[in-house]
Amino acid sequence: MRLSFLQAAAVIACAVLLAGCDDIALPPDPVIVQATVAEITDYTQIISLTGVVAARATSNLSFKTSGRVLERRVNVGDRVTQGQVLALLDPQEQQADMASAQAGVDAANAKLRLTTTAFARQESLIASGSTTRRERDQAEEDLRSAQGALQVAQSQFGIAADALANTMLKAGANSVVTARHIEAGQVVQSAQTAYTLAADGPRDAVFDVYEAIFTRAPATPEILVTLLANPAITAKARIREVSPLLDPVTGTVKVKFEIINAPAEMALGAALQGVGGAAPQRAIILPWTALSSQDGKPAVWLVDPRTRTVSLRRVEILDYRAEQIIVGAGLATGQTIVTKGQQLLYPGQVVAAQTARAL
Repeated sequence: MRLSFLQAAAVIACAVLLAGCDDIALPPDPVIVQATVAEITDYTQIISLTGVVAARATSNLSFKTSGRVLERRVNVGDRVTQGQVLALLDPQEQQADMASAQAGVDAANAKLRLTTTAFARQESLIASGSTTRRERDQAEEDLRSAQGALQVAQSQFGIAADALANTMLKAGANSVVTARHIEAGQVVQSAQTAYTLAADGPRDAVFDVYEAIFTRAPATPEILVTLLANPAITAKARIREVSPLLDPVTGTVKVKFEIINAPAEMALGAALQGVGGAAPQRAIILPWTALSSQDGKPAVWLVDPRTRTVSLRRVEILDYRAEQIIVGAGLATGQTIVTKGQQLLYPGQVVAAQTARAL
């Protein structure tokens, strides 16, 4: 069948158009992603710490004299009362010194009796004129010397008695033994720590916390402490002391909280969990899948609602939670953030976003 001139021209035109199709840039197919619309909300960061129960006051006890440990009567964990004997040193040397001091006192007393009698005799003789003033004065001098010698002997006896008493190590207050550093038969020096005692009374919850935590103001001055061995046992605690020193190994600071009306179950050394909250802050909560990176810094992909293209936006992460990130700066309410499908994105790419509201 023959084609008319117009039909032939139309066929040629179509062929030319089809041949030129390879030079025309077709718009790329949009990448389908899931997205969320950001909303600023009040966010309260929950801070959880693990620590131990400690006594408000602790003391290191030591013998005031050197010697060999004869007996130790208490162990770690024992409760002791004020004045209770905790350990004994071998007292043989001190007993010998005390016996010698007692002998000195006896001798000084005997001499004092003799000089007292001699002085009384001279006093009676001087009244009758049967002795000289010189002999009377000598008797008085001997009396004064004997009195001084007795005082010296009594002082030496007191020192010896104290040394003997120091062979017994006693508790200064009602306490709990938290550490023992001596064994029977061991030779110890004076001032060498023998026991560490924790006094009965107020108790603290002690935590090692990272320095960065102090950049956030607390919501309340109190925290809730829970006994890890029995979560039903709880109490409130308020901050009492912050160490001015940073531990160079762990990078933490020791913080002590006063436990208010500490239950009896919160024994010394028991493990605790402390939970508190920082002051509320304005933030945006996003799924953790929205987090990307730009130059090693946290970033998210933003969708331009007009062009439907994406771009990276650096953000400041305030906190991380289970399956969520808390953005403190870098975003605004109403912005669309890609939450899934960003693995193959590049700046300027067109996307088809299926959006939902942020948490």
